[in-house]
Amino acid sequence: MQASGVRAIFMLQLPSSVIDFPLKISGCSIIDHLPTAAVKPAKREAMTDIASSSAQAQQQQAPMAEELLKAATCGELDTLKMLISTFSGPGTTPVVSDLRGTTPAGNTCLHISCIHGHIEFFRLALEVDQSLLSKVNDEGETPLVIAVAHGHANLASLLLTRYHALGLQTTILRQDKDKSNALHHAIRNGYMDLAIQLLEAEPALSHHVNIYYESPMFMAVMRGFGDIALRLLEINDSSHAGSFCRHALHAAAKNGDQVIAAQIMKKRPQLAREADSNEDTPIRLAVCYNKVGVLRELLQHDISLGYEVNNQGFTLLTSAATRGHVGVARELLNHCPDAPYRHVHHQELTCLHSAVQNGHTKFIEFILQTPQLERLVNMQDSSGRTAQQRKSRSTLRSREGIDTTISDIHGESAASLLSGITSHEKNLDWKEVQVLMLKADPKDDDIPSDNLHKEVEQQETIESIKERKSTTQRYTTNTSLVAILLATITFTAAFTLPGGYSSDPGSEGIPIMSKKAAFQAFLIFDTLAMCSAFVVAVICLMGRWEDDRFTSYYITVTKRLTWFAYMATLAAFAAGLYTVLSSRRHWMAIGICLLLIQLALQLDFAEHT
Repeated sequence: MQASGVRAIFMLQLPSSVIDFPLKISGCSIIDHLPTAAVKPAKREAMTDIASSSAQAQQQQAPMAEELLKAATCGELDTLKMLISTFSGPGTTPVVSDLRGTTPAGNTCLHISCIHGHIEFFRLALEVDQSLLSKVNDEGETPLVIAVAHGHANLASLLLTRYHALGLQTTILRQDKDKSNALHHAIRNGYMDLAIQLLEAEPALSHHVNIYYESPMFMAVMRGFGDIALRLLEINDSSHAGSFCRHALHAAAKNGDQVIAAQIMKKRPQLAREADSNEDTPIRLAVCYNKVGVLRELLQHDISLGYEVNNQGFTLLTSAATRGHVGVARELLNHCPDAPYRHVHHQELTCLHSAVQNGHTKFIEFILQTPQLERLVNMQDSSGRTAQQRKSRSTLRSREGIDTTISDIHGESAASLLSGITSHEKNLDWKEVQVLMLKADPKDDDIPSDNLHKEVEQQETIESIKERKSTTQRYTTNTSLVAILLATITFTAAFTLPGGYSSDPGSEGIPIMSKKAAFQAFLIFDTLAMCSAFVVAVICLMGRWEDDRFTSYYITVTKRLTWFAYMATLAAFAAGLYTVLSSRRHWMAIGICLLLIQLALQLDFAEHT
């Protein structure tokens, strides 16, 4: 025991450049053989740090063997065992320095195995050299941080157990280049059990804030991990900071987590008055995001929060009215019946003006049904207008108790201003508008009913013109397609003549049925149908349809020509069949012709009725 103690003291007094740490005794470092009484925990940490710094000094001079890199990547235990036996052979470099070789990115074989989650490789490597646990790569990552960040929770749990057993608290607290520690990564990846295990092993992990100004508590609340957030709240000096100058209570308010909000208010009530970069406090976020439960919890702990006014002069009721959130407004008035409703910097603007300006009808109805807010109806803004005059709505027009005699600074009443809504509220019939105007103020005759009637009729004319143009466009498209189809059919029929062509010498290419009257009728009707369809297609594609003077004429002409093309096509079909069948199936040919004639008559009758 005394000899070991002397060795420890002697080694601590030597400069790090002289000591080749850690010396190996039966496969373990000398630190593991020192008695507890001889080396205090602080000195044990110091010795570990010396070993770590010595190893870091050698990293650039000791690249990792290619076989070791492949084995760590693939988790090949047999290869690792073979390499260990080779490294430990006579006349070779000691196994410790060989396992400490690094990649150009500063990763050891333990880093590589943790990236891929090879637990057995990790165990075997640590049996040879436990100092690999404290090695850091170029990104500032320990094997623990890498295992958590890459989603290997089981491996990270084993690593944490080793760190804790060896007293490597400093290594557990290491942060990467983003200043994120293992707890940050565990919460980000959703490993709740691992996060709790990390907190139990090292509560100081809760103090760190990464370069994005996120603390573990803020991340936990933002992701809805209530159990972790509550554990972090139990640590008195844990950080609650978050991005955008927000904190954990902001996150709870935004997400509507009233349980966490209540616990934060109990343990850290001062957070309720801290604003973010937009000067929004947690209670204003609860109002803006319509989180009624969080608002209730905040007001139950501190009712004065309901009277908050931000630097821009907006009250909480104004924020609720701007977004139309009736629920939070009702909850706010339940706790604070006299909550401010005026804009501080513009006293003439109220929450009713904001609701009307943003078109939130339900919020307007809520104000009109709330006794303490009824008086807002007749309040005037800087231009002398009430909310009714600013943007008249049927909800306000039909409301009793409205002073309809109020005029703005230009002398215009609410009824006079109603004329401006006819172009926006087209669903209102002009008679209904007139009735509402007269009901608002029977004595106000600023707008004659005939002028309003003319305006509405003019609007209806514009609507009818648009509808007619749309209908005409659909008609031309459909008619042109039908005409092109008829022209194609009749054109093809002209070259596939009934009966075919003669192949006799001296009369090659002459139609066999050319001397029959039915065949000649077929040619005539087919030609007429093709020409009519072609004319219709040309008119549809090239006509001046945008000119209303010609539109009705074009429609009449194209309709008649299209029907004529229909009839001619049917006649050509009947004549062609009669030409082919008349010689042997005379009665069948006559029957088919009669059927087609009847069809043509029925179509003509339907077109004229």
